[in-house]
Amino acid sequence: MDGTPPAYHMDPGSGAGKKSWIVNLEGGGWCESVTACMYRKGSRLGSSNLMERQLEFRGILSSNPAENPDFYSWNRVMIRYCDGASFAGEGYDAGSRVYFRGQRIFNAAIQHLLSIGMSSADQVLLAGGSAGGLSAILHCDQFGAFFAGRSTTVKCLADAGLFLDAVDVAGGHTLRSYFGGVVATHRVAQTLPRSCTGHLDATSCFFPQNIIGSIKTPIFLLNAAYDTWQIHESLAPDVADHGGAWRACKSNRLACNASQMKVLQAFREQMVGIVEGAFSRSKGNGFFINSCFTHGQSKVPATWNANGSPTIHNKSIAKSVSDWYFGRAEVRAIDCPYPCDHTCHNDI
Repeated sequence: MDGTPPAYHMDPGSGAGKKSWIVNLEGGGWCESVTACMYRKGSRLGSSNLMERQLEFRGILSSNPAENPDFYSWNRVMIRYCDGASFAGEGYDAGSRVYFRGQRIFNAAIQHLLSIGMSSADQVLLAGGSAGGLSAILHCDQFGAFFAGRSTTVKCLADAGLFLDAVDVAGGHTLRSYFGGVVATHRVAQTLPRSCTGHLDATSCFFPQNIIGSIKTPIFLLNAAYDTWQIHESLAPDVADHGGAWRACKSNRLACNASQMKVLQAFREQMVGIVEGAFSRSKGNGFFINSCFTHGQSKVPATWNANGSPTIHNKSIAKSVSDWYFGRAEVRAIDCPYPCDHTCHNDI
């Protein structure tokens, strides 16, 4: 956002993985106003001058075959997140000199990777977590279009990217209001899928629930049904929790009372309903919705593929994603409601 070039990290593939690529879109929230974006551009989330020169690749990006048995030898890329709108902005604020170039960054990064070998890939996977997971949803078909006419297997993975258009505990729409600011500030409307903006407003089309049913490229949704970021920032944010009644529940699930648990179960039911709707009608899609209190599970070794990692029907996240990607099995896993799952790695 400060005008510095975008950046990525890469660990080249080896052996049988040389013609296979994972492109991971980094997450890290958003900025919903020029003022917030001005603050953000002075950090690694807005300037490549302030980014680490090296990152440790873990989970689905790991080169360790024990940690990442199906993807360890692939070309593994992390595109750094520096635009503040899930790689979807297209604009410039002259007064503050803040660049909103997320869409251009995405296009340039993918075209560059194609030029250094990805164009001859046999298999590719566009992935992302949190704001990067939303980005993987928004850009899945755009990514697929880069490989049109080729025999490449192209799929997408969104980890913790299923942000719901939820009603908060005060009856408001905190996240919708926030996303509205992101969409307006970054001028995102012009880059959103036309299949959505043809009949819904742009802010609605920034919510995955209004996009996933029309994505043509196969996509896998990995999400905790009790997504802790969404509980904190969308369902029971401080601005909606006027008396602080949710404070204890948000820091410790065991402190939630019966009425609060009812709200959390309704949130899970909303998520399950969305996944089981139009999205599930595409046979190429897959999902793993576990009843855990966490946010992001694909880049953490303990939740990706370690002993004791979360499972549904005794199948780990790594095995579920891999079975889906390679067509070894249909994966449409939805956990029973909390507190039945004892394999979770809960944040609260």
